[in-house]
Amino acid sequence: FKYLKPFDDAFRGKSIFPIREDESVFLSLAAYREHLLADTLMYAFTQAKDPDNLFVGAVVQNCFGKVSDDGTIDASGKPCKTGLEVVGKNAAGKDMTKMSDAPPDHNGIADFCAKPAFRKYCDSGQIRVLYVHASESLGPAMARYYASKLWGGETYFIQCDSHLQFATHWDDKYITETKATSNFPKSVLSSYPPGFTDHDPDFQGVRETPGARLCNCETIADEPNAIVRINTGSGYRGDEPRPTQIPYIAAGFFFARSEFLIDVPFDPYLPWCFMGEEIALSLRAWTRGWNIYAPRKNLIAHQYRPGRLGLPKFWESVDRFWGREGIIHRVQAKVLKRIKHMVGYPDAKREKIEQEGIDVVLTEIEEYGVGTKRSWKEFMEFANMEMNEEKSIIVCHSNQW
Repeated sequence: FKYLKPFDDAFRGKSIFPIREDESVFLSLAAYREHLLADTLMYAFTQAKDPDNLFVGAVVQNCFGKVSDDGTIDASGKPCKTGLEVVGKNAAGKDMTKMSDAPPDHNGIADFCAKPAFRKYCDSGQIRVLYVHASESLGPAMARYYASKLWGGETYFIQCDSHLQFATHWDDKYITETKATSNFPKSVLSSYPPGFTDHDPDFQGVRETPGARLCNCETIADEPNAIVRINTGSGYRGDEPRPTQIPYIAAGFFFARSEFLIDVPFDPYLPWCFMGEEIALSLRAWTRGWNIYAPRKNLIAHQYRPGRLGLPKFWESVDRFWGREGIIHRVQAKVLKRIKHMVGYPDAKREKIEQEGIDVVLTEIEEYGVGTKRSWKEFMEFANMEMNEEKSIIVCHSNQW
């Protein structure tokens, strides 16, 4: 970050590269030990209408092997770990889990570039990559910040997860859908896409289905570091003349013109953050003049992953790095104060954070916080949320959009 911050300071409010008006698309991918990364890239390029105008910025956080003090990597044997795998039931009928030794992760970028049909995209510089040791991962919010720095002047920016499938001509259809919004060019498309499970060797593209609107939210009070979560509402019927405006952005998929990166730069002060990323992004975008819309059609599908699959999670590497199980919750609680302060939680007012001695979490909050085009109060009213001052939680009311 110390190398990127000078660029952030020098180019605040402006673009490092001129934005090209050639309908090019930049695909931002944050991949943590991702076994479907190569498949995701193949689907994206195969299904794109203009694959020569598609550019990728991937942050690949892998276990490459055992790292020595001098930086050399020993990839022999099984130097890595799986995620928590369900291995049976105990006497009480509850799941028993364990982590196992594992070989180094597959490099999805190398696998993709090794395929003759796709090598030309790598050779032409359309695949830009930052590699990070999994043990040094700072979570999805920071990976997405780093991925945004791989943007190179493309017209459109799409952020999504790295385990996806794509519909035929998804790139052109998202561009058309964005232009159909009433606030274009300051429009964001976002949704929670439908899921898929098994790999299909005969895959011909995601079947387009009516989209759903991100117009509801909830607070799960008994979870560690509880903060408001966004949720889906009603789906489209199929005869709507234009996309519906919604209050929320999903971090796992949004599409916008690349001016978004100028007006709503990614916050570099959210290490280890998981929950809370979406409400912060939604609030920042809306108060900086960007309207958010639900696309009328699902053009991507996402592999949703229950914990019992045993796939690695970034917080497991954090616990291993510090040698203390559950420490991720303690560090997240401090970072989450930044988002709670931004969103208006009473227990995260500046004076309370300063009393706790963690005011470092408010570093440059003016630059990466609420905008000035519209107010926090207007956002809360638009999203039909209210703050319960006594319990310091956000109460979500249903929206019928």
